[in-house]
Amino acid sequence: MAALGNLTGRRWFSALALGVTLLKCLLIPTYHSTDFEVHRNWLAITHSLPISQWYYEETSEWTLDYPPFFAWFEYVLSHVAKYFDQEMLNTHNLNYSSSRTLLFQRFSVIFTDALFVYAVHECCKWIDGKKASKELTEKPKFILSVLLLWNFGLLIVDHIHFQYNGFLFGLMLLSIARLFQKRHLEGAFLFAVLLHFKHIYLYVAPAYGVYLLRSYCFTANKPDGSIRWNSFSFVRFISLGLIVCLVSALSLGPFLALNQLPQVFSRLFPFKRGLCHAYWAPNFWALYNALDKVLSIIGLHDKWFGSAVPARSPPLCDSLGNPHLHADCHIGPRGFLRCLILCALSSFMFGWHVHEKAILLAVLPMSLLSVGKAGDASIFLILTTTGHYSLFPLLFTAPELPIKILLMLLFTIYSISSLKTLFRKEKPLFNWMETSYLLGLGPLEVCCEFIFPFTSWKLKYPFIPLLLTSVYCAVGITYAWFKLYISVLTDPLVLKTKKQ
Repeated sequence: MAALGNLTGRRWFSALALGVTLLKCLLIPTYHSTDFEVHRNWLAITHSLPISQWYYEETSEWTLDYPPFFAWFEYVLSHVAKYFDQEMLNTHNLNYSSSRTLLFQRFSVIFTDALFVYAVHECCKWIDGKKASKELTEKPKFILSVLLLWNFGLLIVDHIHFQYNGFLFGLMLLSIARLFQKRHLEGAFLFAVLLHFKHIYLYVAPAYGVYLLRSYCFTANKPDGSIRWNSFSFVRFISLGLIVCLVSALSLGPFLALNQLPQVFSRLFPFKRGLCHAYWAPNFWALYNALDKVLSIIGLHDKWFGSAVPARSPPLCDSLGNPHLHADCHIGPRGFLRCLILCALSSFMFGWHVHEKAILLAVLPMSLLSVGKAGDASIFLILTTTGHYSLFPLLFTAPELPIKILLMLLFTIYSISSLKTLFRKEKPLFNWMETSYLLGLGPLEVCCEFIFPFTSWKLKYPFIPLLLTSVYCAVGITYAWFKLYISVLTDPLVLKTKKQ
Protein backbone atom coordinates (compact mmCIF):
# COMPACT_ATOMS: atom_id res chain seq x y z
CA MET A 1 0.00 0.00 0.00
CA ALA A 2 2.91 2.33 0.66
CA ALA A 3 3.84 2.30 -3.03
CA LEU A 4 0.36 3.55 -3.86
CA GLY A 5 1.05 6.68 -1.84
CA ASN A 6 3.05 8.09 -4.75
CA LEU A 7 0.14 7.77 -7.17
CA THR A 8 -2.18 10.68 -7.82
CA GLY A 9 -5.54 11.29 -9.41
CA ARG A 10 -7.26 8.23 -10.80
CA ARG A 11 -4.06 6.21 -11.06
CA TRP A 12 -4.31 4.82 -7.52
CA PHE A 13 -7.85 3.55 -8.12
CA SER A 14 -6.78 1.89 -11.37
CA ALA A 15 -3.85 0.30 -9.54
CA LEU A 16 -6.17 -1.12 -6.87
CA ALA A 17 -8.57 -2.49 -9.50
CA LEU A 18 -5.76 -4.00 -11.54
CA GLY A 19 -4.16 -5.55 -8.46
CA VAL A 20 -7.33 -7.32 -7.34
CA THR A 21 -7.97 -8.48 -10.92
CA LEU A 22 -4.56 -10.12 -11.01
CA LEU A 23 -5.34 -11.81 -7.69
CA LYS A 24 -8.60 -13.13 -9.13
CA CYS A 25 -6.64 -14.60 -12.04
CA LEU A 26 -4.33 -16.37 -9.60
CA LEU A 27 -7.38 -18.00 -7.98
CA ILE A 28 -8.59 -19.59 -11.22
CA PRO A 29 -7.15 -23.09 -10.49
CA THR A 30 -8.61 -23.25 -6.97
CA TYR A 31 -11.50 -25.37 -5.73
CA HIS A 32 -14.98 -24.56 -7.01
CA SER A 33 -18.28 -25.61 -5.48
CA THR A 34 -21.39 -27.18 -6.98
CA ASP A 35 -22.42 -23.63 -7.96
CA PHE A 36 -19.92 -24.02 -10.81
CA GLU A 37 -22.02 -26.88 -12.18
CA VAL A 38 -25.22 -24.94 -11.42
CA HIS A 39 -24.19 -22.08 -13.69
CA ARG A 40 -22.80 -24.41 -16.36
CA ASN A 41 -26.17 -26.16 -16.43
CA TRP A 42 -27.96 -22.82 -16.73
CA LEU A 43 -25.72 -21.97 -19.68
CA ALA A 44 -26.81 -25.23 -21.28
CA ILE A 45 -30.51 -24.73 -20.53
CA THR A 46 -30.73 -21.20 -21.92
CA HIS A 47 -28.59 -22.03 -24.97
CA SER A 48 -30.08 -25.40 -25.96
CA LEU A 49 -33.74 -25.08 -25.06
CA PRO A 50 -36.55 -22.69 -26.07
CA ILE A 51 -37.65 -20.14 -23.48
CA SER A 52 -40.82 -22.14 -22.84
CA GLN A 53 -38.73 -24.92 -21.26
CA TRP A 54 -36.27 -22.87 -19.19
CA TYR A 55 -38.21 -23.08 -15.93
CA TYR A 56 -39.43 -26.65 -16.53
CA GLU A 57 -36.14 -28.35 -17.41
CA GLU A 58 -35.03 -30.73 -14.64
CA THR A 59 -32.56 -33.17 -16.20
CA SER A 60 -30.12 -31.87 -13.61
CA GLU A 61 -31.01 -31.32 -9.96
CA TRP A 62 -29.66 -27.78 -10.40
CA THR A 63 -32.75 -26.31 -12.01
CA LEU A 64 -33.02 -22.66 -13.04
CA ASP A 65 -34.25 -20.73 -9.99
CA TYR A 66 -33.16 -17.13 -10.65
CA PRO A 67 -35.37 -14.43 -12.23
CA PRO A 68 -35.60 -14.07 -16.03
CA PHE A 69 -32.99 -11.33 -16.45
CA PHE A 70 -30.36 -13.64 -15.00
CA ALA A 71 -31.53 -16.37 -17.36
CA TRP A 72 -30.99 -13.97 -20.27
CA PHE A 73 -27.61 -13.09 -18.78
CA GLU A 74 -26.68 -16.79 -18.95
CA TYR A 75 -28.08 -16.91 -22.49
CA VAL A 76 -25.75 -14.11 -23.59
CA LEU A 77 -22.78 -15.77 -21.89
CA SER A 78 -23.62 -19.08 -23.57
CA HIS A 79 -23.08 -17.54 -27.00
CA VAL A 80 -19.54 -16.72 -25.97
CA ALA A 81 -19.08 -20.06 -24.21
CA LYS A 82 -19.68 -22.01 -27.44
CA TYR A 83 -16.36 -20.71 -28.77
CA PHE A 84 -14.56 -22.20 -25.77
CA ASP A 85 -16.18 -25.63 -25.45
CA GLN A 86 -19.46 -26.55 -27.13
CA GLU A 87 -19.89 -29.58 -24.88
CA MET A 88 -20.51 -27.47 -21.80
CA LEU A 89 -23.78 -26.37 -23.43
CA ASN A 90 -25.27 -29.86 -23.55
CA THR A 91 -27.97 -30.29 -20.88
CA HIS A 92 -27.22 -34.01 -20.65
CA ASN A 93 -23.53 -33.51 -19.84
CA LEU A 94 -24.09 -33.50 -16.10
CA ASN A 95 -21.13 -32.42 -13.97
CA TYR A 96 -19.21 -31.65 -17.15
CA SER A 97 -15.88 -29.97 -16.66
CA SER A 98 -12.93 -29.22 -18.88
CA SER A 99 -10.01 -26.82 -18.76
CA ARG A 100 -11.70 -24.57 -21.32
CA THR A 101 -14.98 -24.63 -19.39
CA LEU A 102 -13.11 -23.69 -16.23
CA LEU A 103 -11.32 -20.82 -17.94
CA PHE A 104 -14.48 -19.49 -19.53
CA GLN A 105 -16.57 -19.52 -16.38
CA ARG A 106 -13.81 -18.07 -14.21
CA PHE A 107 -13.06 -15.30 -16.69
CA SER A 108 -16.76 -14.56 -17.16
CA VAL A 109 -16.93 -13.67 -13.45
CA ILE A 110 -13.76 -11.57 -13.66
CA PHE A 111 -14.93 -9.75 -16.78
CA THR A 112 -18.41 -8.93 -15.44
CA ASP A 113 -16.80 -7.59 -12.25
CA ALA A 114 -15.98 -4.51 -14.34
CA LEU A 115 -19.43 -3.23 -13.43
CA PHE A 116 -18.59 -3.60 -9.73
CA VAL A 117 -15.33 -1.65 -10.20
CA TYR A 118 -17.19 1.16 -11.95
CA ALA A 119 -19.87 1.23 -9.23
CA VAL A 120 -17.24 1.48 -6.50
CA HIS A 121 -15.66 4.40 -8.35
CA GLU A 122 -19.04 6.15 -8.51
CA CYS A 123 -19.75 5.54 -4.82
CA CYS A 124 -16.38 6.98 -3.84
CA LYS A 125 -17.38 10.32 -5.39
CA TRP A 126 -19.99 10.66 -2.62
CA ILE A 127 -17.51 10.29 0.23
CA ASP A 128 -17.00 13.46 2.26
CA GLY A 129 -13.41 14.70 2.12
CA LYS A 130 -13.45 16.53 5.46
CA LYS A 131 -11.33 13.82 7.08
CA ALA A 132 -8.95 13.73 4.14
CA SER A 133 -5.34 13.31 5.14
CA LYS A 134 -2.25 14.42 3.26
CA GLU A 135 -1.33 10.74 2.97
CA LEU A 136 -3.22 9.01 0.14
CA THR A 137 -3.55 5.75 2.08
CA GLU A 138 -5.31 7.58 4.93
CA LYS A 139 -7.96 9.22 2.75
CA PRO A 140 -11.53 7.93 3.21
CA LYS A 141 -11.94 7.38 -0.54
CA PHE A 142 -8.84 5.23 -0.69
CA ILE A 143 -9.85 3.17 2.35
CA LEU A 144 -13.36 2.64 0.99
CA SER A 145 -11.98 1.56 -2.39
CA VAL A 146 -9.86 -1.11 -0.72
CA LEU A 147 -12.69 -2.28 1.54
CA LEU A 148 -14.96 -2.79 -1.47
CA LEU A 149 -12.62 -3.86 -4.28
CA TRP A 150 -10.61 -6.21 -2.07
CA ASN A 151 -13.52 -7.44 0.03
CA PHE A 152 -12.53 -10.87 1.34
CA GLY A 153 -16.04 -12.32 1.30
CA LEU A 154 -16.68 -11.33 -2.30
CA LEU A 155 -13.31 -12.72 -3.38
CA ILE A 156 -13.81 -16.19 -1.95
CA VAL A 157 -17.51 -16.49 -2.78
CA ASP A 158 -17.12 -15.41 -6.42
CA HIS A 159 -13.60 -16.38 -7.37
CA ILE A 160 -13.13 -19.60 -5.40
CA HIS A 161 -16.57 -20.92 -4.43
CA PHE A 162 -17.99 -19.48 -7.71
CA GLN A 163 -20.87 -17.06 -8.21
CA TYR A 164 -21.60 -13.75 -9.95
CA ASN A 165 -22.18 -11.58 -6.88
CA GLY A 166 -19.70 -8.91 -7.99
CA PHE A 167 -21.77 -8.13 -11.07
CA LEU A 168 -25.00 -8.05 -9.03
CA PHE A 169 -23.57 -5.94 -6.22
CA GLY A 170 -22.22 -3.65 -8.92
CA LEU A 171 -25.82 -2.98 -9.99
CA MET A 172 -26.84 -2.33 -6.39
CA LEU A 173 -23.94 0.01 -5.58
CA LEU A 174 -24.47 1.87 -8.85
CA SER A 175 -28.15 2.37 -8.02
CA ILE A 176 -27.12 3.69 -4.58
CA ALA A 177 -24.59 6.04 -6.19
CA ARG A 178 -27.25 7.38 -8.56
CA LEU A 179 -29.59 8.08 -5.63
CA PHE A 180 -26.76 9.91 -3.85
CA GLN A 181 -26.28 11.99 -7.01
CA LYS A 182 -30.03 12.78 -6.97
CA ARG A 183 -30.50 10.87 -10.22
CA HIS A 184 -33.50 9.15 -8.69
CA LEU A 185 -35.06 7.68 -11.83
CA GLU A 186 -31.75 6.08 -12.85
CA GLY A 187 -31.33 4.65 -9.36
CA ALA A 188 -34.87 3.28 -9.38
CA PHE A 189 -34.38 1.76 -12.83
CA LEU A 190 -31.13 0.05 -11.85
CA PHE A 191 -32.67 -1.39 -8.70
CA ALA A 192 -35.74 -2.63 -10.61
CA VAL A 193 -33.41 -4.35 -13.07
CA LEU A 194 -31.43 -5.83 -10.18
CA LEU A 195 -34.58 -7.37 -8.65
CA HIS A 196 -35.16 -9.24 -11.91
CA PHE A 197 -31.59 -10.51 -11.87
CA LYS A 198 -31.72 -11.90 -8.33
CA HIS A 199 -34.75 -11.69 -6.07
CA ILE A 200 -32.78 -11.77 -2.81
CA TYR A 201 -32.54 -8.00 -3.21
CA LEU A 202 -36.25 -7.82 -2.34
CA TYR A 203 -34.91 -7.71 1.22
CA VAL A 204 -33.85 -4.10 0.75
CA ALA A 205 -36.77 -3.00 -1.45
CA PRO A 206 -38.63 -1.35 1.49
CA ALA A 207 -35.73 1.06 2.02
CA TYR A 208 -35.71 2.01 -1.66
CA GLY A 209 -39.48 2.47 -1.71
CA VAL A 210 -39.64 4.72 1.35
CA TYR A 211 -36.61 6.79 0.35
CA LEU A 212 -37.83 7.38 -3.21
CA LEU A 213 -41.29 8.38 -1.98
CA ARG A 214 -39.84 10.76 0.59
CA SER A 215 -36.98 12.26 -1.41
CA TYR A 216 -38.36 12.21 -4.95
CA CYS A 217 -42.17 12.18 -4.85
CA PHE A 218 -42.40 14.83 -2.10
CA THR A 219 -40.76 17.93 -3.51
CA ALA A 220 -40.73 20.29 -0.50
CA ASN A 221 -40.30 20.32 3.29
CA LYS A 222 -41.65 22.52 6.04
CA PRO A 223 -39.19 24.83 7.85
CA ASP A 224 -38.83 22.23 10.62
CA GLY A 225 -37.76 19.57 8.09
CA SER A 226 -40.98 17.54 8.09
CA ILE A 227 -42.91 16.61 4.98
CA ARG A 228 -45.05 19.21 3.23
CA TRP A 229 -47.87 16.85 2.31
CA ASN A 230 -49.31 19.04 -0.43
CA SER A 231 -45.97 18.89 -2.28
CA PHE A 232 -46.61 15.31 -3.40
CA SER A 233 -45.98 14.96 -7.13
CA PHE A 234 -48.24 12.47 -8.88
CA VAL A 235 -46.18 12.88 -12.04
CA ARG A 236 -43.03 11.73 -10.25
CA PHE A 237 -44.91 8.91 -8.52
CA ILE A 238 -46.28 7.71 -11.87
CA SER A 239 -42.80 7.95 -13.38
CA LEU A 240 -41.44 5.59 -10.71
CA GLY A 241 -44.40 3.26 -11.21
CA LEU A 242 -43.87 3.17 -14.96
CA ILE A 243 -40.21 2.25 -14.50
CA VAL A 244 -41.12 -0.66 -12.22
CA CYS A 245 -43.94 -1.83 -14.48
CA LEU A 246 -41.94 -1.60 -17.69
CA VAL A 247 -38.94 -3.46 -16.26
CA SER A 248 -41.25 -6.13 -14.81
CA ALA A 249 -43.11 -6.44 -18.11
CA LEU A 250 -39.87 -6.88 -20.01
CA SER A 251 -38.72 -9.56 -17.56
CA LEU A 252 -41.93 -11.47 -16.87
CA GLY A 253 -43.93 -10.63 -20.01
CA PRO A 254 -42.77 -13.61 -22.11
CA PHE A 255 -43.65 -16.03 -19.31
CA LEU A 256 -46.99 -14.34 -18.76
CA ALA A 257 -47.73 -14.82 -22.45
CA LEU A 258 -46.78 -18.50 -22.09
CA ASN A 259 -48.99 -18.81 -18.98
CA GLN A 260 -45.90 -19.88 -16.99
CA LEU A 261 -45.77 -17.31 -14.20
CA PRO A 262 -46.88 -19.80 -11.50
CA GLN A 263 -44.06 -22.13 -12.56
CA VAL A 264 -41.51 -19.31 -12.54
CA PHE A 265 -42.59 -18.17 -9.07
CA SER A 266 -42.50 -21.75 -7.73
CA ARG A 267 -38.84 -21.89 -8.75
CA LEU A 268 -38.03 -18.46 -7.32
CA PHE A 269 -39.71 -19.05 -3.95
CA PRO A 270 -39.22 -22.73 -3.00
CA PHE A 271 -40.60 -22.56 0.55
CA LYS A 272 -40.63 -26.37 0.71
CA ARG A 273 -36.87 -26.25 1.29
CA GLY A 274 -37.45 -25.44 4.95
CA LEU A 275 -36.51 -22.74 7.41
CA CYS A 276 -32.75 -23.36 7.62
CA HIS A 277 -30.09 -24.20 5.08
CA ALA A 278 -28.03 -27.39 5.52
CA TYR A 279 -25.28 -25.22 7.01
CA TRP A 280 -27.07 -22.90 9.39
CA ALA A 281 -26.57 -19.28 8.45
CA PRO A 282 -25.26 -17.46 11.56
CA ASN A 283 -28.53 -15.77 12.50
CA PHE A 284 -31.37 -15.90 15.03
CA TRP A 285 -32.51 -19.32 13.85
CA ALA A 286 -29.05 -20.80 14.41
CA LEU A 287 -29.20 -19.65 18.04
CA TYR A 288 -32.79 -20.88 18.31
CA ASN A 289 -31.92 -24.31 16.88
CA ALA A 290 -28.85 -24.64 19.11
CA LEU A 291 -30.80 -23.74 22.23
CA ASP A 292 -33.63 -26.03 21.13
CA LYS A 293 -31.17 -28.92 20.82
CA VAL A 294 -29.48 -28.24 24.16
CA LEU A 295 -32.80 -28.07 26.01
CA SER A 296 -34.02 -31.27 24.38
CA ILE A 297 -30.84 -33.07 25.46
CA ILE A 298 -31.16 -31.99 29.10
CA GLY A 299 -34.89 -32.71 29.14
CA LEU A 300 -36.19 -29.15 29.51
CA HIS A 301 -37.40 -28.56 25.96
CA ASP A 302 -41.15 -29.02 26.49
CA LYS A 303 -41.19 -27.18 29.79
CA TRP A 304 -39.22 -24.09 28.84
CA PHE A 305 -39.11 -23.87 25.06
CA GLY A 306 -41.59 -26.01 23.19
CA SER A 307 -44.62 -23.78 23.61
CA ALA A 308 -42.75 -20.47 23.77
CA VAL A 309 -42.17 -20.02 20.04
CA PRO A 310 -44.99 -20.07 17.47
CA ALA A 311 -44.92 -22.30 14.42
CA ARG A 312 -42.34 -21.01 11.97
CA SER A 313 -43.55 -20.14 8.49
CA PRO A 314 -42.41 -17.87 5.65
CA PRO A 315 -44.93 -15.12 6.57
CA LEU A 316 -43.73 -15.13 10.18
CA CYS A 317 -40.10 -14.92 9.10
CA ASP A 318 -40.91 -12.14 6.65
CA SER A 319 -42.62 -10.10 9.35
CA LEU A 320 -39.67 -10.53 11.69
CA GLY A 321 -37.23 -9.61 8.95
CA ASN A 322 -38.99 -6.40 7.94
CA PRO A 323 -37.60 -3.65 10.22
CA HIS A 324 -39.48 -0.53 11.17
CA LEU A 325 -38.55 2.25 8.73
CA HIS A 326 -38.60 5.32 10.93
CA ALA A 327 -37.68 8.96 10.42
CA ASP A 328 -34.04 8.14 9.69
CA CYS A 329 -34.92 7.04 6.15
CA HIS A 330 -35.52 10.60 4.97
CA ILE A 331 -32.47 12.24 6.50
CA GLY A 332 -30.46 12.24 3.31
CA PRO A 333 -28.40 9.50 1.67
CA ARG A 334 -26.80 8.34 4.93
CA GLY A 335 -30.20 7.75 6.48
CA PHE A 336 -31.29 5.77 3.42
CA LEU A 337 -28.13 3.70 3.58
CA ARG A 338 -28.70 2.89 7.25
CA CYS A 339 -32.24 1.74 6.50
CA LEU A 340 -31.04 -0.35 3.59
CA ILE A 341 -28.49 -2.10 5.81
CA LEU A 342 -31.10 -2.65 8.53
CA CYS A 343 -33.42 -4.24 5.98
CA ALA A 344 -30.63 -6.50 4.70
CA LEU A 345 -29.37 -7.47 8.14
CA SER A 346 -32.83 -7.97 9.66
CA SER A 347 -33.82 -10.20 6.75
CA PHE A 348 -30.60 -12.16 7.20
CA MET A 349 -31.34 -12.51 10.90
CA PHE A 350 -34.93 -13.73 10.58
CA GLY A 351 -35.43 -14.75 6.94
CA TRP A 352 -36.60 -18.07 5.53
CA HIS A 353 -33.91 -20.51 4.32
CA VAL A 354 -31.15 -17.91 4.46
CA HIS A 355 -27.76 -18.78 2.99
CA GLU A 356 -24.61 -17.73 4.81
CA LYS A 357 -23.47 -15.80 1.70
CA ALA A 358 -26.38 -13.38 2.15
CA ILE A 359 -24.38 -11.57 4.86
CA LEU A 360 -22.59 -9.75 2.02
CA LEU A 361 -25.84 -7.90 1.33
CA ALA A 362 -25.23 -6.03 4.59
CA VAL A 363 -21.42 -6.02 4.66
CA LEU A 364 -20.82 -4.23 1.35
CA PRO A 365 -23.22 -1.28 1.91
CA MET A 366 -21.93 -1.02 5.48
CA SER A 367 -18.51 -0.32 3.99
CA LEU A 368 -19.87 3.00 2.70
CA LEU A 369 -20.84 4.05 6.22
CA SER A 370 -17.65 2.81 7.86
CA VAL A 371 -15.49 5.69 6.62
CA GLY A 372 -17.94 8.36 7.81
CA LYS A 373 -18.35 7.88 11.56
CA ALA A 374 -16.38 6.00 14.22
CA GLY A 375 -19.52 4.31 15.56
CA ASP A 376 -20.37 2.94 12.12
CA ALA A 377 -16.76 1.83 11.65
CA SER A 378 -16.97 -0.21 14.86
CA ILE A 379 -20.17 -1.93 13.77
CA PHE A 380 -18.71 -2.56 10.32
CA LEU A 381 -15.59 -4.22 11.72
CA ILE A 382 -17.56 -6.52 14.04
CA LEU A 383 -20.08 -7.43 11.33
CA THR A 384 -17.49 -7.89 8.60
CA THR A 385 -14.98 -9.90 10.61
CA THR A 386 -17.64 -12.21 12.00
CA GLY A 387 -19.57 -12.44 8.73
CA HIS A 388 -16.46 -13.21 6.73
CA TYR A 389 -15.33 -15.90 9.13
CA SER A 390 -18.77 -17.53 8.86
CA LEU A 391 -17.98 -18.11 5.16
CA PHE A 392 -14.99 -20.32 5.99
CA PRO A 393 -16.95 -23.62 5.80
CA LEU A 394 -17.67 -22.88 2.12
CA LEU A 395 -14.00 -23.67 1.44
CA PHE A 396 -13.43 -27.01 3.11
CA THR A 397 -10.61 -28.44 0.98
CA ALA A 398 -7.05 -28.55 2.31
CA PRO A 399 -5.32 -26.53 -0.48
CA GLU A 400 -7.65 -23.58 0.14
CA LEU A 401 -7.06 -23.52 3.92
CA PRO A 402 -3.93 -21.32 3.86
CA ILE A 403 -5.48 -19.13 1.14
CA LYS A 404 -8.61 -18.28 3.07
CA ILE A 405 -6.74 -17.74 6.34
CA LEU A 406 -4.12 -15.49 4.71
CA LEU A 407 -6.63 -13.45 2.69
CA MET A 408 -8.92 -12.92 5.66
CA LEU A 409 -6.03 -11.95 7.94
CA LEU A 410 -4.75 -9.43 5.42
CA PHE A 411 -8.19 -7.90 4.84
CA THR A 412 -9.08 -7.83 8.55
CA ILE A 413 -5.76 -6.33 9.63
CA TYR A 414 -6.01 -3.67 6.93
CA SER A 415 -9.65 -2.87 7.80
CA ILE A 416 -8.97 -2.45 11.50
CA SER A 417 -5.68 -0.54 11.12
CA SER A 418 -6.93 1.83 8.41
CA LEU A 419 -10.18 2.69 10.23
CA LYS A 420 -8.34 3.11 13.53
CA THR A 421 -6.00 5.54 11.80
CA LEU A 422 -8.90 7.37 10.19
CA PHE A 423 -10.63 7.83 13.56
CA ARG A 424 -7.52 8.05 15.73
CA LYS A 425 -8.73 11.29 17.37
CA GLU A 426 -11.91 9.62 18.62
CA LYS A 427 -12.59 6.92 21.21
CA PRO A 428 -11.35 3.34 20.56
CA LEU A 429 -13.39 1.40 18.01
CA PHE A 430 -13.75 -1.65 20.31
CA ASN A 431 -14.39 -2.15 24.00
CA TRP A 432 -12.80 -5.04 25.90
CA MET A 433 -15.78 -7.35 25.33
CA GLU A 434 -15.80 -6.81 21.56
CA THR A 435 -12.03 -7.26 21.39
CA SER A 436 -12.23 -10.52 23.34
CA TYR A 437 -15.01 -11.83 21.11
CA LEU A 438 -13.15 -11.09 17.87
CA LEU A 439 -9.92 -12.61 19.24
CA GLY A 440 -11.97 -15.72 20.06
CA LEU A 441 -12.26 -16.44 16.34
CA GLY A 442 -8.60 -17.54 16.42
CA PRO A 443 -9.03 -20.39 18.94
CA LEU A 444 -12.27 -21.36 17.17
CA GLU A 445 -10.42 -21.75 13.87
CA VAL A 446 -7.63 -23.77 15.53
CA CYS A 447 -10.21 -26.03 17.15
CA CYS A 448 -12.26 -26.59 13.99
CA GLU A 449 -9.46 -26.93 11.42
CA PHE A 450 -6.45 -28.28 13.32
CA ILE A 451 -7.68 -30.16 16.40
CA PHE A 452 -11.13 -31.60 15.68
CA PRO A 453 -10.09 -33.51 12.49
CA PHE A 454 -7.67 -35.59 14.59
CA THR A 455 -10.20 -36.55 17.26
CA SER A 456 -12.43 -39.61 17.42
CA TRP A 457 -15.48 -37.32 17.18
CA LYS A 458 -14.80 -36.55 13.52
CA LEU A 459 -16.55 -39.70 12.29
CA LYS A 460 -19.38 -39.71 14.82
CA TYR A 461 -20.11 -35.96 14.94
CA PRO A 462 -18.75 -34.44 11.69
CA PHE A 463 -21.16 -31.50 11.95
CA ILE A 464 -19.64 -30.05 15.15
CA PRO A 465 -17.25 -27.58 13.43
CA LEU A 466 -20.16 -26.22 11.38
CA LEU A 467 -22.32 -25.97 14.49
CA LEU A 468 -19.64 -24.15 16.48
CA THR A 469 -18.88 -21.74 13.63
CA SER A 470 -22.52 -20.96 12.98
CA VAL A 471 -23.47 -20.39 16.62
CA TYR A 472 -20.34 -18.38 17.51
CA CYS A 473 -20.71 -16.14 14.47
CA ALA A 474 -24.44 -15.77 15.09
CA VAL A 475 -23.63 -14.16 18.44
CA GLY A 476 -21.40 -11.55 16.78
CA ILE A 477 -23.76 -10.79 13.90
CA THR A 478 -26.73 -10.52 16.29
CA TYR A 479 -24.70 -8.12 18.42
CA ALA A 480 -23.78 -6.01 15.36
CA TRP A 481 -27.43 -5.95 14.24
CA PHE A 482 -28.59 -4.86 17.69
CA LYS A 483 -25.84 -2.23 17.99
CA LEU A 484 -26.70 -0.81 14.56
CA TYR A 485 -30.41 -0.66 15.39
CA ILE A 486 -29.70 1.15 18.66
CA SER A 487 -27.33 3.59 16.97
CA VAL A 488 -29.97 4.46 14.39
CA LEU A 489 -32.69 4.96 17.01
CA THR A 490 -30.43 7.16 19.14
CA ASP A 491 -28.87 9.10 16.27
CA PRO A 492 -28.88 12.83 17.11
CA LEU A 493 -30.32 13.68 13.68
CA VAL A 494 -33.24 11.32 14.20
CA LEU A 495 -33.97 12.60 17.70
CA LYS A 496 -33.76 16.19 16.50
CA THR A 497 -36.22 15.46 13.69
CA LYS A 498 -38.69 13.76 16.02
CA LYS A 499 -38.59 16.67 18.48
CA GLN A 500 -39.18 19.14 15.69
